[in-house]
Amino acid sequence: MHRTPLSRRAVLAAATGTALAVLTSGCGLIGGDDENTIKVGISGDAQEWDTLVKEAEKQGLKVEPVSFDDYSLPNKALAAGDIDLNAFQHLVFLAQSNLENKTDIVPLSATTVVPLGIYSKKVDKLQDLKDGAKVAHPDDPANQGRALHLLDRAGLIELKPGTGLYATPEDVAKNPKNLEFTPVNAQQTPRLLPDVGIAIINDGVASLAKIDAKSALFHDDPKDPRIRPYINVIAVRAGDKDNPDYAKIAKLYASKPVQDAYQKYANGTGVHLDLSQSELEKELDRVAQQLKK
Repeated sequence: MHRTPLSRRAVLAAATGTALAVLTSGCGLIGGDDENTIKVGISGDAQEWDTLVKEAEKQGLKVEPVSFDDYSLPNKALAAGDIDLNAFQHLVFLAQSNLENKTDIVPLSATTVVPLGIYSKKVDKLQDLKDGAKVAHPDDPANQGRALHLLDRAGLIELKPGTGLYATPEDVAKNPKNLEFTPVNAQQTPRLLPDVGIAIINDGVASLAKIDAKSALFHDDPKDPRIRPYINVIAVRAGDKDNPDYAKIAKLYASKPVQDAYQKYANGTGVHLDLSQSELEKELDRVAQQLKK
C-alpha cells in the first residue's frame, strides 16, 4: 500500500500558507489532486492504518496515511488543510499544540492509551542507578511532564505538591540520586539508551525501535484515571468534526480488524478506550485550562 511521507520542509511551508500549491502540484506529495481522498497524518509506520485503508475501501472511502517523522509537524499540516485528520497524539500534547500555534483542533475519537516506560541498558533495577545518572526524556512540554510524573511514581524523584500535568525539572522537590535530565525529541529517546542511565520511552516508539516493552523497568498504568489526559486521539479541525465520512473512519478504527492489526503491530502495548467525542472534548478543555494557569 502507498504511504506518503511528508518532509519537514513541506510542512513548514504549509505553516506559512505556501505549501498547498506545492503539495497538490504535479509531483503530488500527499495524494495529488484527488479531492475524495481522506489524508490522515500518522507518526512513523502505524501499520494498523494499512488495515483501515482496506476496510474503508469496502465502504467506498479512500484513505491515505501520511507519515511524519517529527511530532511537531502533523498539527501544522492539519491546521493548514494539507491533511484531513491526524492520529499520533494524546490530549495533553494537543492542548499544548493548540495554545502554541493558535489552532482549533479537537478530538474526533479515542484510539489508545500507550504506556510510558522507563528503560535501561545499564541497570536491571531502578534502585541500582548510579548517583548522577543521566535520564533521557521527551523534550516537548506535554511528554516531559508525563515523564517526570512517571519518575515520581517510580520513586526516583519527588515533585512539589500540586504539580500539574506540564511538570518541568524546576518542579522537582527531591532528587536523591541527583539524576541529570536530558531532554530530547521523543522519537529519539531509544537512540540514547546506550549513553544514559535510563531513558523514558513511549511504548509505541519503543516498538518501532524493536525494543520489547516487557523489558521496561517501570510502566505507567493505562487504566489509571491519572493517565486519561494521555488518551491518544484521532484529531480534526473543529469545523470538520461533524463530517460523516470522518465519523466512519473513527468507527473503523475501533473495529475488530483494525484493533487486531494494531495489537499485532504494537505487541499489545496499547489499550483501546471507547470514549465519546463530547467526553474527549471536555477532557481536552480541562487539560487546556490547567495549561493556562
